[in-house]
Amino acid sequence: MIAGMGIDVHVRYFAAAADAAGCDEETITAKPGATIAEIRAELGQRHGEKLTEVLQLCSFLLDGQAAEPHDQLPDKTATGIDVLPPFAGG
Repeated sequence: MIAGMGIDVHVRYFAAAADAAGCDEETITAKPGATIAEIRAELGQRHGEKLTEVLQLCSFLLDGQAAEPHDQLPDKTATGIDVLPPFAGG
């Protein structure tokens, strides 16, 4: 678990990610400097194999901006991450 005195991360799940997580949103506590990859691993541990698989395909927004796995959480007390699975178009 990413824990300790840290950053409140409000996570919003969309579409297949919400289905796999079993919720639309949640708040977790992350250590300062945690990466998107670490957050992704924590979320997978919390919700199981189905979400872990979905997360491998997802894009992430950190405070509304596209984020890569190596990107770190900002140095503040709270932040938001949106979990966006690939969307089929047509």
